[in-house]
Amino acid sequence: MPLTKRIIPCLDVDHGKVVKGIHFLNLREAGNPAELAKRYSEEGADELVFLDVTASPEKRKILMDTVERVAAEIDIPFTVGGGIQSLSDARAVLCSGADKVSINTAAVERPSLITKLSETFGRQCVVVAIDTKRRYEKERGKFTVETKEGGCWFEVYTYGGRRPTGLDAVQWAAKVEELGAGEILLTSMDRDGTEKGFDWELTRSVSENVNIPVIASGGAGKPEHFLEAFTFGKADAALAASIFHYNKYSIQFIKRFLKDKGVEVRL
Repeated sequence: MPLTKRIIPCLDVDHGKVVKGIHFLNLREAGNPAELAKRYSEEGADELVFLDVTASPEKRKILMDTVERVAAEIDIPFTVGGGIQSLSDARAVLCSGADKVSINTAAVERPSLITKLSETFGRQCVVVAIDTKRRYEKERGKFTVETKEGGCWFEVYTYGGRRPTGLDAVQWAAKVEELGAGEILLTSMDRDGTEKGFDWELTRSVSENVNIPVIASGGAGKPEHFLEAFTFGKADAALAASIFHYNKYSIQFIKRFLKDKGVEVRL
C-alpha cells in the first residue's frame, strides 16, 4: 500500500502572533497560534509546523512559552523551528512538546549540527528547512531545470530569506540527507504567499535527488496545487498557511479532493 500524502498547516510566528506575508516580506497578523493549532488538529491536519520566523534574524531564542501553549492544544506530530542553534536549544524545544526540530540558518553555517542532532535525538526528529529562490545566471553553466528563460538553478537563503548563500538547493538537499537529516522542508520564496501554486519543478528536482521525505512549501492557493505538488512535484507532504488561516479551504476539503483524484490521504 502506498504511503499516504500529508497535509501540513504552518504557523509562521512573530513575537507570539501568527503572521503571513508574500515572498517572506510585509508580514501581517493572521491569528493566535494556540487557537489556530487547535482548529487544524481538529480539522484533520496530519502534522503541524511552527516557525518562529524572526528568531534567527533577531539572533534570539525561540519563544518557548508559545511553543508550549500550541503543543497543549494538539495531538498530531509537531515540528518547531526558528533560532535553534545547538543541542540544548533543540532539547528545550522537544521538552516543550515538539516532536521534531527544524533548522535552516544553523544548518548552513554549521552543517555538523545536523549530524549531532541526528545522533542525539534520532534522524526522525531532524528537519532541515531549505528556503530558496530561482536564479537564471547564464555563466553558472550547470542548471537544475530548463525554462523558457533558459537554464535555472535554485539558491539557498538563510536568516528568514534575508541572506543569499550561493548554495545550490538540490546539492544542499543531498548533503543534508548525508549529514543525517530525516526530512526536508522545501520552500519556494518566489511562490511564498502568492497562492499561485507550488514550484513543482523545484520540488521534483529535490525529491528525485534524495531518499528522505520532502515537504513542498510556498504558493498553495487551491486544491489543484496540492495535486500538482504530489504528482508532478513528487512531494511526500504539502505545507500551506494562507488558504487555511483565511478559511479559503478546509483541510478536509483538500483531502477529499485529493482522494477523489486517486491520491492516498488520511481522512
